Amino acid sequence: MKKMLILLSLLFGTVLMVSAQTNAAEVSITISNSLDIERTDELVAISWTSILSKYPSIDTVNLKVLNASTNQEVPFQLEHLGQRAIQNLLLQVSVAAKASIKLSVVTGKPRPIVNKTYGRYVPERYDDFAWENDKVAYRMYGKALETRSDNAFGIDVWVKRSNKLVINDWYRTADYHKDHGEGMDYYRVGLTLGAGDIAPYIMDSVYYSKNYHNWKVLDNGPLRTSFQLGYDAWDVAGKSVTVVKTISLDAGSRFNKIKAVYSYNDEGDLPVVIGIVKRNEPGVMMMDEQQGIMGYWEPEHGADGITGVATIYPSESVKMNIDKVHLLTHASVKSNDPLVYYNGSVWSKANDASTGTSAEQWFTYLNLFNQKLKQPLKVTIQ
Repeated sequence: MKKMLILLSLLFGTVLMVSAQTNAAEVSITISNSLDIERTDELVAISWTSILSKYPSIDTVNLKVLNASTNQEVPFQLEHLGQRAIQNLLLQVSVAAKASIKLSVVTGKPRPIVNKTYGRYVPERYDDFAWENDKVAYRMYGKALETRSDNAFGIDVWVKRSNKLVINDWYRTADYHKDHGEGMDYYRVGLTLGAGDIAPYIMDSVYYSKNYHNWKVLDNGPLRTSFQLGYDAWDVAGKSVTVVKTISLDAGSRFNKIKAVYSYNDEGDLPVVIGIVKRNEPGVMMMDEQQGIMGYWEPEHGADGITGVATIYPSESVKMNIDKVHLLTHASVKSNDPLVYYNGSVWSKANDASTGTSAEQWFTYLNLFNQKLKQPLKVTIQ
C-alpha cells in the first residue's frame, strides 16, 4: 500500500510538472487602456517579428494565448496580409477603463475559435463582393453589373440584428430584401458613393470609376477579414487614374478600415471626396470638420427602421459640405500614397445598447470610436 501511494504521488507530480511546463509563458504581453472608457472586444495587432524575437521556436499550430489572471484562452488570429509569412498576431481583448491586462503566449492546443468575420467574391450575383462580421454586412458591386439597368457604384449596407454570419444564406435564398429575423437589405445606393465610398472630385463633380474588376482576399477570419479591390483606369478631367482599395473589418466592430491608393502619371495632388448618399426626406446630420467625423441618421424607411451611416477621416481638420446627392468630406492624395479612412453603419433595430436607437446615441458612439482611434490600446511585450 505504501509503495502504491509513493507511485501515485510520483505520477501526480509528473502530471503537475507537465501541466506547468505546458502553460509556462513563452511570451508575456501587457495591453493597457489609457482612456476612461472600457474597451470591449477590441482587436490589437502585434508584430509577428516581435513575437519571434521572444519565442523563436514557436509552433504556430500548438500555441495558446491566456489571460494571466483568469487562465482563460484569448481569441487570436495569425494575420498574413496576403503573404505566405505571418505578419501579425491579432488578439481580441476587453480592457477596463484606465486599466491593463496581462496575457501569456504558451505552448498548447488552442480551442477552436468561432468565425466572426467573412468575405467573398459572389459570381452568382453579378460579381458582387460581400463581407460581414458579427455586427454588420456590406457589399461592393462588380464588373458584371455595369451593363444592367440596376447598376450601382458605392458601398452597400446590409443591416443585421444577428451575430451569425449570414452572407451565404442570404445569397442562397435570394430573399434578403425582407427581414426574417436576422436583418435585410433595404439601403439604396444607385450611382452614388453609398455608405462611405471614395472618388476623385474636380470642379464640383464626382468622377466615378467603373465597378471593381479584380479582387484578392488577404485574410478571412476568424477575427479580421481583409481584401483588395482593383479598378480599371478611367479618365479624371483628362488624367488616366487607377485605384486599389484595401478594406478590412474586425470582429465586434461597426467600422471598416479603408485604404485607397490612387495611381496616375504626374506629381500633382488629386482632389477626392468621401461621401454618404443623402435621402430626399429629412434626416439628422453630423459634420464635425475638426474631428473628421461625418455622421448621418437617415429618415425612417417605413417599417424597416432607420440606418445610421458614418465616415471618419483621421486628420487635424477637413472641409465638409452637402450637395444635392451627398454629404461630402474633402481630401487630396498624391499618386501611390495611401489615404486611410473609416466607414461604418448601424440599424435602429439592431438591439445594440452601445449604439442605441437615435441620432444622438449614434453620434455619441462615433465620438467614442474616434477617441479609440486616436488612443489605441498600448502593447508591451516581455
